[in-house]
Amino acid sequence: MGDTGFGALLVRLRTERGWSQQRVADEYNALEGRSAKTGKEIGRYEREARVPVPYARKYLAQVFSVDVAVLDQAVAVSKGQRDGSDAGEVEIAPSVLPPEDTHVRGDPLSEDAVRSADFARFIAQRNADEFVVEQLEADVGRLARTYVSHPLMEQYVEIRRLREGVFELLRGRQHPRQTTDLYLSAARLCGLSAHVCLDLGAYDSAATHARTARACAEAAGHEGMLAWVRAVESLIAYWTGRYEQAARLAQVGRRHTASGSIGARLASLEARALAIVGDSAGALAALSDAERSREAISGRDEALGVFDFPAAKQFAYAGTTLLAVGGHEHVHRAIVSAETAIRLYRSADGDDQSVGDLFAAHLDLASGHLLLGDLEGTEEMLGFVLQSSPERMSASIVRRLTVLGRELEGPQYGGAAQAVHLRERLQHTAVRASLPSPTALRAWEVPPAHPPELPT
Repeated sequence: MGDTGFGALLVRLRTERGWSQQRVADEYNALEGRSAKTGKEIGRYEREARVPVPYARKYLAQVFSVDVAVLDQAVAVSKGQRDGSDAGEVEIAPSVLPPEDTHVRGDPLSEDAVRSADFARFIAQRNADEFVVEQLEADVGRLARTYVSHPLMEQYVEIRRLREGVFELLRGRQHPRQTTDLYLSAARLCGLSAHVCLDLGAYDSAATHARTARACAEAAGHEGMLAWVRAVESLIAYWTGRYEQAARLAQVGRRHTASGSIGARLASLEARALAIVGDSAGALAALSDAERSREAISGRDEALGVFDFPAAKQFAYAGTTLLAVGGHEHVHRAIVSAETAIRLYRSADGDDQSVGDLFAAHLDLASGHLLLGDLEGTEEMLGFVLQSSPERMSASIVRRLTVLGRELEGPQYGGAAQAVHLRERLQHTAVRASLPSPTALRAWEVPPAHPPELPT
């Protein structure tokens, strides 16, 4: 293997084991203890669009049970084959450039060559190498994964720190390939920032972050991220009462050519918004589109956590949509969908158990039982929400609690003691959830951000 380049070596090691690129990524993640490496990244290594840094090579060597020196030698072969033609991996050392005092003063050709040498020095001045980019992608992947299951303010400080750090890096210089990767990380961090604001009910700020995320995704040329940002913008429109715009934004997002679960997400968002405005036929058709998109998914999403759309979340959205469509049959279907969502979330790994979606599914179950006139069932389904910490509840959950409380004021309940008691509990929980905690207030006091650093 001594004369084999890294990409060819990696392909050989993988195919000898009959593994897919995603299998290699899964094995890598299991060793590293993160979930950041993807099959797409392994594909980049095989094409030598990116050469892994020593940190990554250490884990790849363990994955394939080979000495890391074998991989190091393959990297050296790949770099030697490039013969310095690819500035993405071969840095230009200032010491090999013509020193400024060796040219003959007044010689136009010599002076012109010095200008060229100065520009080469400018190119060599980079503020981000491959290691920084890889570590940043790992950190973003980790935050995206834990976002749905961990308290919001535990995530906020690091999201903001990394986002501001990436902005600083992008204001400097790096190789174009690294710039593209940084723009994608910036898009994802802005998307996470938009979600923070969305969950806190700061919708104008969420929209600002989403616009910046879209600009970064466009700079990266990433269709999947552009589609995902449209989904966030659809969410913002939905929770600000602009339901028709929410449906249109989801439709715009579906025009992007993107793999993974994003098609199912956008169709589900469109269905829910159309149901609210009374377009039952359109809502049911969009739900069918979401199911077809789910069936057509092959492989895993490039980014997980808040960036993917698990089947559990799709069932939760379907339940909300069917409740809005209304009618005895659809209400029963909504209850089944919500129960399925809860079962799937309960059986998922810890980081995939979205607390917010569990709240939403239980509230849909409660609403379904209420529409069927079952107060006992309504109270039972609300138990999970009312017994949970209000600090874990997003602005959308607080709104759902308030709406459900108003429904219990309906004349059909005739002021029944059980309805009054349940309404008071809903109102009390909604008020507590709306009050910022001291921990949340302290979290907004964030120190100045710095560019991401190499891990020590």
